[in-house]
Amino acid sequence: MIIENLGNTDLLKLPKTAFLCSRQVPASVVLKCYDWAIEQREKGNCVISGFHSQIEKDVLHYLLKGKQPIILALARGLKEKVEPEFVKPLEQGRLLIITPFDKSVKRVSSQNAQLRNQLMTNLADQITIGYASPGGQLEELLKGTEKPLIKIV
Repeated sequence: MIIENLGNTDLLKLPKTAFLCSRQVPASVVLKCYDWAIEQREKGNCVISGFHSQIEKDVLHYLLKGKQPIILALARGLKEKVEPEFVKPLEQGRLLIITPFDKSVKRVSSQNAQLRNQLMTNLADQITIGYASPGGQLEELLKGTEKPLIKIV
């Protein structure tokens, strides 16, 4: 459940692809994830992600260069100030920041990240996995999903 949001809530009505990637990834995955991000940008597809791991942050970097819609799901409450790179996309109505937490939650924890990932996968129409570490939390989360799964690797 979304507790707080900032931006264009109409983006929730669009077909959405959740992008998730483990923090530790083999080098062979990195460029494939970048190529995937560029493809989503060029196709104008709405991507929802926490954009928390380094690869997810890099994917966000590529997406922000486009005009397609983006939904950023936080594993903490909303900040008082918006990051400078989000101001223009918010003004353009192509960014929505959502969180299942209120402002009192200031830090990301493993448990918070799991709740955020669950929210994202519930909202998404399909899920793209950059890489899931064997036996990791992401692999565990995906066991219960009925959504179409696309694995980059």
